[in-house]
Amino acid sequence: MSTNQKHKISLAEIKKAQHNIKDLVKHTPLIKMLNFSEKYQASIHFKREDLQRVRSYKIRGAFNKIKNLLDTKNVKTVVCASAGNHAQGVAQVCNFLNISGIIFMPTTTPQQKIKQVEMFGKENVEIKLYGDTFDASYAIAKEFSEAQKFEFVHPFDDKKIIAGQGTIALELLEDIKEPIDYIFVPVGGGGLASGILSVFKELSPNTKIIGVEPEGAPSLKTSLKYEVNTELHSIDKFVDGAAVKKIGDITFNICKQYIDDVITIPEGKICSTLLKLYNEKAIVVEPAGALSIAALDYCKDKIIGKNVVCIISGGNNDITRMEEIKERALLFEGLKHYFIVPFPQRAGALKEFVVNVLGEHDDITFFEYTKKNSRARSAAVVGIELTNKDDFEPLVKRMKELGFMGEYLNENPQLFQFLI
Repeated sequence: MSTNQKHKISLAEIKKAQHNIKDLVKHTPLIKMLNFSEKYQASIHFKREDLQRVRSYKIRGAFNKIKNLLDTKNVKTVVCASAGNHAQGVAQVCNFLNISGIIFMPTTTPQQKIKQVEMFGKENVEIKLYGDTFDASYAIAKEFSEAQKFEFVHPFDDKKIIAGQGTIALELLEDIKEPIDYIFVPVGGGGLASGILSVFKELSPNTKIIGVEPEGAPSLKTSLKYEVNTELHSIDKFVDGAAVKKIGDITFNICKQYIDDVITIPEGKICSTLLKLYNEKAIVVEPAGALSIAALDYCKDKIIGKNVVCIISGGNNDITRMEEIKERALLFEGLKHYFIVPFPQRAGALKEFVVNVLGEHDDITFFEYTKKNSRARSAAVVGIELTNKDDFEPLVKRMKELGFMGEYLNENPQLFQFLI
């Protein structure tokens, strides 16, 4: 059997998965978004997996996998490693099927996520906090499951998991009458994309499947470039639902065969999209859930007049992250700027800066200044928020002309992260 055949997920497997999960998993709505359709001159639909029972699609694969283990091996206990949606899906399934789940999470996992897993799993789930990162927690979970001879439920690199995620594609084909031209799919480990590809390349081969990754974690795009599954040395973990160092081996082989394109989206653009969805449509998504929508701006010429689906993968957004999300959005949009400003040591210097340097609508949102010696000039870190990105060049010009220009921190990420 060839590697391609070995990794292929059949339509029969996905239809069986749809039957397996029907008692717990919702058939989520496919909603035509009129304002987005008008903006992009296309027919834009959102597949709302953020309205799933655990607010993400992950429950589909988790239920299919665990239900198969219960039916074929009569398992009493399963193990998984996750700091997010997969853990919640496994917890809900364990509670529903009345089996035990041991869920490994990094010690750095926020309490909000831990409480969500406890809420979904109730007395059926035991949480073990090990390791400072997901990779460390994952390694310990695998070692534990092998030592105890418990079945391990992988978050994405498993045929039963992929088949479960593929049930989304069956729902899409059931709910929409016209042929779908484009589907934008968030990619982390690749389970969701692989499931959708397995259905559409069989039943609707003309549909273009576009994978969307965060710019700081382009594991699929990198692997496709080198034509081998490649582990990234480091990633930006901000888009935690889609930031993995290495895509799955099974999922990579499926994506390598069938995916039409992969695009990467800056984290700041993802944050900007997330905030607009909340402010304009009252839709709460997590960063990974905004990926497919953010991608529309990067493909707007291709999708004119087309029938388009965006998979909204999840809505588990921690409210404590909103300040960081806003900050990243403002930086991306060119509305937030940080400077090291050398203030002369004389009375009235700060007043001069405020009156003569700042524009009428500019606002100081960050100021940190300490006089550490008696030198003629001492520096302050100043954050300025603009109402229009075109106000930036005039601001810099005034700072230079009046002697307040030191260093622009937005273009110096290492120093920026140290100071802000």
